[in-house]
Amino acid sequence: KIGSGNIGATNVLRTGKKSLAAATLLGDLLKGTVAVLLANYLFDVAGQTTMAIIAGFGAFIGHLYPLWLKFKGGKGVATYIGILLGLVWQCALIFCAIWLIIAFLFRISSLAALVASLIAPIILWWLGYIQEAQLFIILSVLIWFKHRENIKRILSGTESRIGDKG
Repeated sequence: KIGSGNIGATNVLRTGKKSLAAATLLGDLLKGTVAVLLANYLFDVAGQTTMAIIAGFGAFIGHLYPLWLKFKGGKGVATYIGILLGLVWQCALIFCAIWLIIAFLFRISSLAALVASLIAPIILWWLGYIQEAQLFIILSVLIWFKHRENIKRILSGTESRIGDKG
């Protein structure tokens, strides 16, 4: 019932409880990573990542549209990073670096997430992770869809900035 009403870490941070926001971030990240790593462990077939990709996609959709919250979940950024971490950790580091640079320059968390999610599939493709790139194209489209109100506020100059109160 605070801020956007979203269950994600950025909105939880608006409660003023940094430890709760950090726990939310970690939990959302781990749900993606654990799904991918568990699928890799259980269904590893000659290095194929198909089951891990499916598990990551399931974790992401479950985060965005959880049944127990009447299909009103988070925007998926932390879970996206978690899936990326489980599949191609190097790209997860690049994603985080891009996020940090954009967040530092513009102080807008949503803008940082949008830019990083736009670049991640390109990097995956460039590194030769074609299946993973295809997954992250879909996940990035979903992130942009979930951020459509943020995009409107960014374009109108009314999006909240990191460090702003209220």
